[in-house]
Amino acid sequence: MPLGPARITGITPQLRTTDLDASIRFYVETLGFTLAFRWEDFYAGLRAGEAEVHLKLVDEPDPSIGHVAAGGHGHLYIHVTDIDALHADLRARGVPMLAGPIDRPWNTREIVLRDDQGHTLYFSQALNQTEVA
Repeated sequence: MPLGPARITGITPQLRTTDLDASIRFYVETLGFTLAFRWEDFYAGLRAGEAEVHLKLVDEPDPSIGHVAAGGHGHLYIHVTDIDALHADLRARGVPMLAGPIDRPWNTREIVLRDDQGHTLYFSQALNQTEVA
């Protein structure tokens, strides 16, 4: 996407956590992300393929968690290549699902879960090759 002479090459979401170590464990051990970096005791970057999410240690839980859950929205929408295999793997690990796998009218198949802090995570696979990611 052009922005004058520059273009966007990526966007990194940042999630708040009241327990950085627990959140790192959830994303690494449960979801299979890798720890890209940790800055002192309050900040970390996690990678999954080319995607990255940052975690920031805070004193209070993320105030958006209740609003997101009540409105059926998500904190992260993550694109994957094999949603059914991911679902089976997460279920085998005992990860509770909020929904899915379910085929959506917008041509995706999704599962929904919450992380250790209550952030709502959507994992989605396009149902055909014509969908733009």
